[in-house]
Amino acid sequence: MRVAVKHDAVLVGPDGQVAGHDAAATLVRRLLRVFPGSVLVGPGPRRCAGFDMLPLEFLDGDGTVVVTMDVLDSVQVWQTLRAGGCERPQIMNFVWWDATRYQHDVERAALALSCALFPTFANSARTASEIRELVARSTVPALGERARIAWVNLGFRVDHIRPRREPPVPVVLYPAIYVSERKQPRLFLEVVDRVHKRTPIRVEARLHESHLVSETAMRMSERDWCWVGPLTSSRDSYWEALARTTAFLATATEESYGLEYVEALAAGAVGVFPDLPWARALLPEGYPFCYRTPDEAVDLLHRAVTDTARCRKELDAVAGGSFVQWLMTHHDDDTFDRAVAERVEEWFGSAH
Repeated sequence: MRVAVKHDAVLVGPDGQVAGHDAAATLVRRLLRVFPGSVLVGPGPRRCAGFDMLPLEFLDGDGTVVVTMDVLDSVQVWQTLRAGGCERPQIMNFVWWDATRYQHDVERAALALSCALFPTFANSARTASEIRELVARSTVPALGERARIAWVNLGFRVDHIRPRREPPVPVVLYPAIYVSERKQPRLFLEVVDRVHKRTPIRVEARLHESHLVSETAMRMSERDWCWVGPLTSSRDSYWEALARTTAFLATATEESYGLEYVEALAAGAVGVFPDLPWARALLPEGYPFCYRTPDEAVDLLHRAVTDTARCRKELDAVAGGSFVQWLMTHHDDDTFDRAVAERVEEWFGSAH
């Protein structure tokens, strides 16, 4: 059984590598690595760096499991494979985003139907719970009762961590690549503005190209102590930038998991989080840098950039010795690799 990874928004560069360093590109690369010999569903036949790209219509449906990150399209994928002569198309949904992102009744019904019809693998316990509730609420019992849903935390590659390089002026990261409303960029700006009035800081925001020209990004870049630019060109440069990041301020109202936050924490940045369930799910019990009000966020971020060494000691203490070791244990991508491979084998048989 061969695996085909489907995510229509993914790009492959002229060098044959999956381009980009956002969560989606990272997960596509990870799935291709977990299943050697797998293919990427794309617009045309192409030999890439370590994998093949094939249109969906070209797949051997009877000998292929399609792991799709485009979950709302799963029924269409099934129909395409059936039209190509496949007796029993084999499809696995990979829900790697917050399931509450869809607000329209049609989208939510389509998501529920897809996850009831096809085995679904989620990127966190929270996402899996959201999917189960949606399936139970939006599908008939005959479908909902047969739903197969599993999950594991995504985790990060421990060997990507770079040695710390403390900057002369503390660097505060905007820890997202989008400035959409759910990320609450206005709250981020309010807090860093107030901290900047109390102590010198430099803010860095690396945004997806579609958000670089947004009004919010423009307002942020008007501050001479804020740098707003594109995503880093390589995974190495991404981790090197994190190694000189002092702290970050998370302001999102909801996250399905939060890979960017976990990676920044592992690199040594002190994370200031909203006191919300999605954030607490990432962190050890008693994590000391969670705020409930903007005033608390200001005070915590000010501490993070002016007394950074002591803040890191507090994190080590709450984690029972080493905060980074706690992250490695609870957010190890080897666990993800094993879990997704085991689920594909359980649901479809051996894959390669």
